[in-house]
Amino acid sequence: MINAITATLMSLTTNWWWNTFIEMWTHQFMVRGYFVTVLAASVCAILSCWLVLVGWSLMGDALSHAVVPGIVLAYLFGAPFSLGAFAAALVCVGLIAVIRSTSLIKEDAAIGVVFTSMLAVGLALISVFPSHIDLQHIIFGDLLGITNEDMVQVLILAPLAALIVLLKNRDLTLFAFDPSHASAIGLSTRRLSALLLTCLAITVVVAMQAVGAILIVALLIIPGATAFLITEEFQRMLWVSPLVSAVSVTIGIYVSYWWNTASGATVVATHGAVFALIYMVSPRGLQSLRAPRQKAVKAVTTPREDTSNLPV
Repeated sequence: MINAITATLMSLTTNWWWNTFIEMWTHQFMVRGYFVTVLAASVCAILSCWLVLVGWSLMGDALSHAVVPGIVLAYLFGAPFSLGAFAAALVCVGLIAVIRSTSLIKEDAAIGVVFTSMLAVGLALISVFPSHIDLQHIIFGDLLGITNEDMVQVLILAPLAALIVLLKNRDLTLFAFDPSHASAIGLSTRRLSALLLTCLAITVVVAMQAVGAILIVALLIIPGATAFLITEEFQRMLWVSPLVSAVSVTIGIYVSYWWNTASGATVVATHGAVFALIYMVSPRGLQSLRAPRQKAVKAVTTPREDTSNLPV
């Protein structure tokens, strides 16, 4: 009797372990989707460290939406979607630079004008050719529908973007913290800005297939913001940010598989949940509000020194 109960419990435990952690990896499309998403999210996380410091969160949002017409045109002409998306991202950056340099319009307004206009053009093209293009896959991504060709594109573009920013790590970091000093020592801030924007465009193309145009900005902002709450050192941020992103992707894909939810949205929601958790417990997050109060209480409760016996 005891042996039968033990065998039953072991069988249930084995089945639970298999169903929970192992079964997902037996599906080739899940392995492909996970690998591509982790790689894309890690590169986005590295770049997000600079975006958070420079204050280019809105620029990441702009590029993620502005690539839609490029993708549509690429589909229509039979070209790789990454080529169309990258071209559209460069057009977006160029238009924003032109508007800023030839008018009194501020950067945030120029970004808003360009990316909303380009997104609208993309949606208009989709309405004209609805049978050839799946709007949902462009907007929300298709993590589980990633093909071998998509994986090859990610394997080429993701390491390229990561290699560029890591090789120019010191110059980009100085540009992020003190552009005036970077310019004073002979660095071209325009070139560094263009380099960072080009890598941003490549990264947007890399992440497009996994999470779509709407959710890319989350992968470009949340990991860097989370790492900023964890550590004060920028070089540590470059390690913490992709680690946070990889863990979030893993948890998100598992949750998506268990609960049959949209994979890209679940991955991004997991990033948000991890940020919320770190924000609650980090000394640089919500806990920072308690520091002034604790210092004030300590100052009030600390007894004053007796100075009556000191020589005059």
